[in-house]
Amino acid sequence: MNEKSWFADFHTHTIFSDGELLPSELVQRAHELGCACLAITDHADSSNLDFVLSRLLHFVEEQGRDWGMLVVPGVELTHVPPVRIEKLSRRAREMGARWVVVHGETLVEPVARGTNRAALEAGVDLLAHPGLISLEEAALAASTGVFLELTTRNGHSLGNGRVAKLAREAGAKLLINTDSHGPQDLLEAESRVRVGLGAGMEREELDSVWRNALELMERLGAKNS
Repeated sequence: MNEKSWFADFHTHTIFSDGELLPSELVQRAHELGCACLAITDHADSSNLDFVLSRLLHFVEEQGRDWGMLVVPGVELTHVPPVRIEKLSRRAREMGARWVVVHGETLVEPVARGTNRAALEAGVDLLAHPGLISLEEAALAASTGVFLELTTRNGHSLGNGRVAKLAREAGAKLLINTDSHGPQDLLEAESRVRVGLGAGMEREELDSVWRNALELMERLGAKNS
């Protein structure tokens, strides 16, 4: 695992929500660190979904192939009431989002109780930093194919150990993402390995995380061709 020089990141932000970077700079910086696939997932709810997606879709259409890596236009539904998640995730896909993330129930923000379950039942692609997840919800993620996230982001990462443990017990698939908001958040492959090890994962389990990313890249790349 140490020799892995590439990585994929399926959770990042730009100036179109609360990030610091233009999409171009975010992609360039990630590319320099060895990124092979980057999903841009700016925060959205019903008030700005069209704004965020229209701009990201335009960027990916015009410049997304310029770095020789896969750039995926997505969205992170954030603090959306659980009862609205399914409808809004469906609307995001209809508008062209190729990767739908939901801001999970974390230890450091007052996310509405029931968000994790609503996201899993809606069949979104990724449940981000779901530190307060239950074993029943991890099992639901396994059955629906929704990825669970181990995050490198301060605060949210406090729940990584629990997420890794319950994902192992339930057979849910994991991804390691940065939730990057600025250049200081981007991490190369080896730093991501250390985050996984710190969450209690074995290196064999980390290999499966890389395989998950590779399979996703192939799937999303096929949709892009």
